Amino acid sequence: MKKTLLAAILCASGALFGQTTEVEDDLKVQRLDTIQGWKKGGFFNLTFGQVALSNWAGGGTNSISGNVVVSLHANYTKGNLSWDNNLSLAYGVIQQGKSSSPWIKNDDKIDFSSKVGRKINDKLFVAGLLNFRTQFAEGFESELRTTVISKFAAPAYSIAAIGLDYKPNPIFSAFIAPLTVKTTIVGVQNLADQGLYGVDAAIFDDFGVKTEDGKMIRNEFGGYLRLKFAKDFTKAISLESKADFFSNYLNNPENIDVNWEVLLSLKTGKYLTTTITTNLIYDDDVDIGIDENGDGVAEKSGPRIQFKEVFGVGLSFKF
Repeated sequence: MKKTLLAAILCASGALFGQTTEVEDDLKVQRLDTIQGWKKGGFFNLTFGQVALSNWAGGGTNSISGNVVVSLHANYTKGNLSWDNNLSLAYGVIQQGKSSSPWIKNDDKIDFSSKVGRKINDKLFVAGLLNFRTQFAEGFESELRTTVISKFAAPAYSIAAIGLDYKPNPIFSAFIAPLTVKTTIVGVQNLADQGLYGVDAAIFDDFGVKTEDGKMIRNEFGGYLRLKFAKDFTKAISLESKADFFSNYLNNPENIDVNWEVLLSLKTGKYLTTTITTNLIYDDDVDIGIDENGDGVAEKSGPRIQFKEVFGVGLSFKF
């Protein structure tokens, strides 16, 4: 299953990232180093729509929702030096059932990346990357809001990597790093005590008394690949996709961690936009309850494919 999943994603990524149009051929002529200094911009989107979640580890449910997405970038180029900074924020809430029902989050993301590179040739850079990913608010196991399974910095993930960055044109890049440290942080002790998100659980004696706290940090050493694609096909249609792959050299290196995000925007007016966002995650260290007989009780747990889709129509603009 894991190998099939990875093969499918790599094939899909290859199909997406490998396509070259006449417009892209023109863009290849515009080398990245021709734009000196800072290039800044961003995207803001406010939508109301339908949300579908399946096996989502951070908690949530399906319902009518309101979502905000903000994407910012600040990229610097001078001579042989390039420095790319990206910040992605997302937050959404739903209210299911009666108006007195509580608001529950269905989307929650803080994702910051900074990558510094020095040019080897026109398309290749030696580069270092730092990435930090977490969420704003607490998430619950179900809409009953009885069991908290995530909070700010619980979990949080950081990547520190050194490798090569391939930039054949302004719309695509591939960063491959054979030297990577991935850190998982569970910054809330009672969640760490449960051993959530792959950290070591607390130790209890025969009387149920905790003798050792659960570990709040877990470090992994391995290899890392990041593929990025961003293109405005027309003034009304744009696509952004980012796919991250990580293999832990020291523990089951064949079990690849995957985080694949896609944002498709269809502009139907000056500020009116339809957006579709998807996020596919597979993390071999994150166990998700499995209800085998459909009685609402998880008989066992294990790593599973997490998938989130958000469809909405609302206001958006680029700057």
